[in-house]
Amino acid sequence: MAPRDDHEALGHDHLFLGPGHVRNARRTLWVVCLTMATMAAEILAGMMFNSMALLADGLHMATHAGALAIAAGAYAFARRNATNRRFSFGTGKVGDLAGFASALILGLVSIGIAAESAGRLLEPSPVAFSQATLVAVVGLAVNIASALLLSGGQGHAHHGDGGHGHGHAARHHDNNLRSAFVHVLADALTSVLAIVALLAGSYLGWIWLDPAMGIVGAAVIAVWSWTLLRDTAGVLLDTSDAHLEAEVRAHVEGSGDARITDLHVWRVGPGAHAAIVSVTGGVDGETVRSRLAPVHELAHLTVETR
Repeated sequence: MAPRDDHEALGHDHLFLGPGHVRNARRTLWVVCLTMATMAAEILAGMMFNSMALLADGLHMATHAGALAIAAGAYAFARRNATNRRFSFGTGKVGDLAGFASALILGLVSIGIAAESAGRLLEPSPVAFSQATLVAVVGLAVNIASALLLSGGQGHAHHGDGGHGHGHAARHHDNNLRSAFVHVLADALTSVLAIVALLAGSYLGWIWLDPAMGIVGAAVIAVWSWTLLRDTAGVLLDTSDAHLEAEVRAHVEGSGDARITDLHVWRVGPGAHAAIVSVTGGVDGETVRSRLAPVHELAHLTVETR
């Protein structure tokens, strides 16, 4: 008997943008504006007061402004093309693509900061500690405000889950918002390190601590960059979620009258997965669908029965 495809009716929407898409886009745009204003102030102050930690913070913030602009653009593009049939499974993964690009920028930033800081460590130069510290504190305040703006969308969106918790919170991440949040955290980290270095230089005479803190910050940022690269690349390459696959198998095969012969599960947007399930046994497509109804992560389901 030829396989029968019990796919949902053609013409249905593929809207997998996540429940907080518009709100997160607005938050990200506000953070872009804050970041660009602070970036300009820190770069200018770093050059005037000869602080590597402050200049690194400003340059770091400049690249973050670009990365945040990518995130804001991704939200706009995804929403504008949400119903464009050229995108077979919608535009829910545009944010992951933007997150991947942002992670690459973050990694390059860490390399640049480490290299420049190493040069300053070998050849120390005088720093206007008091003025530079004041600007760094202002930068940190902006970073905190930006983090608070973005943190409202960092909760794992169990939208429509009805309390169906699986402990797989990573499935629900909006990686576009996450990339913006990581950039802001990295900015905050470099601001804190700059303040510590500047205070130590001012009161203890530890001029070497200014570039040393730049190297420490670069190392931490590199780790964050790698984590974001790994997670977004996994989504872009359609890697499967082993826990979700196991859950699908348990629901379909639990009664003993059906067996899954082929299974593909991949993420198509924040908190949304698609699945192709090939089943053999004494069940039809509607039965399989009803059994998988409790698996709320499945936003797009194709069932093939034999």
